[in-house]
Amino acid sequence: MSILNALYIVATPLGNPGDIGRRALETLAGVDVIAAEDTRRAGRLLGQFNISTPCLSLHEHNEAQASARVVRRLQAGQSVALISDAGTPLISDPGYELVRLVQAAGLRVIPVPGPSALTAALSVAGLPNDRFVFEGFLPPRPAARRARLEQLQGEPRTLVFYEAPHRILETLRDMTAVFGPQREAAIARELTKTFETVRRDSLEALTAWVAGDSDQQRGEIVILVHGASQAPGETARVDIRALLAALLPGRSTREAVALAADLTGEKRNRLYEMALEIRET
Repeated sequence: MSILNALYIVATPLGNPGDIGRRALETLAGVDVIAAEDTRRAGRLLGQFNISTPCLSLHEHNEAQASARVVRRLQAGQSVALISDAGTPLISDPGYELVRLVQAAGLRVIPVPGPSALTAALSVAGLPNDRFVFEGFLPPRPAARRARLEQLQGEPRTLVFYEAPHRILETLRDMTAVFGPQREAAIARELTKTFETVRRDSLEALTAWVAGDSDQQRGEIVILVHGASQAPGETARVDIRALLAALLPGRSTREAVALAADLTGEKRNRLYEMALEIRET
């Protein structure tokens, strides 16, 4: 594998070292330096694969200064890999500022995809995953957390959150209060690790389960919440015919119908018939 003068965004295992890809290993071994969120954790990972590439620290508290140093290295012709503590960098982890600086300098950013707690949790939760909203970490303060959840109360897509173990129980209690005790949800904890647990139930039941088992209040946690169900007659409040009439000018019938279906959830066959009627009038 040829290593280019570029910033590589390299995904690393969530826990199980067997999940790392060959391309990730070749990249980490081949670059001039690795920017890591925690150089000690990075050193342990690299040691498992006999990789001796030097590391520099890049975390949320030094991202601006460290990013500038990385750009200077790249401008000098070096290659750099960015890794987080686990999973795919930049997903609720540092690196956003670095990527923008590198791009602004006219240098290349190359993804080396792999493990991600977000997609791993979605794949095993048993909740709708064709459309979802990733919210990252909720605010740590109770009032701000509750306010954010209230903003999401009517969101129809599956909601995905990361949460710290010491806040998991408080967050579940707030979710139960805001979304309702019977809203379906799932907890994916310690994914790919020895004590991995995935459980789907009502928010009320999940809260009771976590409250009764302190082991579930440890480790890396993803919470997934089923989107809000559409209340009976809700679609009827939208004037679908007027919406279609507004969408049709300048678009093909098929394009307008597709947009209307996405906005209303109405069946495309019915929308298509309605669109043809509007075209004829």
